[in-house]
Amino acid sequence: MKRQNILTGSPWEEKMGYCRAVRIGNTVEVSGTVAIIDGVNVKSNDAHAQTLNILERVEKVLEELHVSMEDVIRTRIFTTDVSLFEEIASAHAKFFKNIKPTTGFYGIKQLVAPEYLVEIEFTAISNEK
Repeated sequence: MKRQNILTGSPWEEKMGYCRAVRIGNTVEVSGTVAIIDGVNVKSNDAHAQTLNILERVEKVLEELHVSMEDVIRTRIFTTDVSLFEEIASAHAKFFKNIKPTTGFYGIKQLVAPEYLVEIEFTAISNEK
């Protein structure tokens, strides 16, 4: 099967030797994604905005692979503060309330930098071959 990699230009992709997403056949895996914190719309203390930013960016990555959020079957949400569950969950629900992928919500010690509160991984299965 053909492998399709999606690179986003992040310096971490080259540094670590990974890509944002990989599609092989009808399966798509999206790397752990954190928000782009701009200090205006997405702040380092706003888990809801960070989660929305991640979901909006991943939606665009999936579109490049001819996949939609409706094809997402699993999300894995990592947070440095599980008390932010309601903020994160409400943002997640804006995209997935009717789709209802399986998910996991994990409290972890830290992410790659202290300003990140949330990181999400995605798995999608496309009907298109």
